[in-house]
Amino acid sequence: MNVSRVRLLTCVVLPLLTACGTEPAGSVPAPAVTYTCCPAEDVDKLYRPGQTLTAHWAVESAEQPGGTPPQVELTAHLTGPFATVADVKAAAEGVPAVAGLVTFTAAPVRPSGRADERPVSTIVIGPDAKPGYYNLVTAVGDGDNAASGGESIVRVVPSP
Repeated sequence: MNVSRVRLLTCVVLPLLTACGTEPAGSVPAPAVTYTCCPAEDVDKLYRPGQTLTAHWAVESAEQPGGTPPQVELTAHLTGPFATVADVKAAAEGVPAVAGLVTFTAAPVRPSGRADERPVSTIVIGPDAKPGYYNLVTAVGDGDNAASGGESIVRVVPSP
């Protein structure tokens, strides 16, 4: 084989082989299912020690036929008390920890991915919880990838 044919094969065949190897053939994307939490009525009210915070998750689906929805885990926890809203925000931005914080955690929820599903996370606020502002952190994890989520501020007031 002469040198010009080798060059031609190198210039034409190798790029084609490389391009073919980067994308899996025949893969079908899973339907896009997203979860968001929490509606205003879950967080914009006063809670007392011993009460249960119910965090409602909204499900949005592209409703593509076929495919299997991804298996996700929905988590939620409440950390506090903080003296002010500014203290909650500072802690969320990584300011050194405040002494005396406690965390109340909901059991993980593993929804099916159906559009008509209405998952909820429940967090029991301890009966000895101190009054103040608490950071509600929610997250959606899909096993292999990092979780994404959000934060809200919840207020706990003294028991009567």
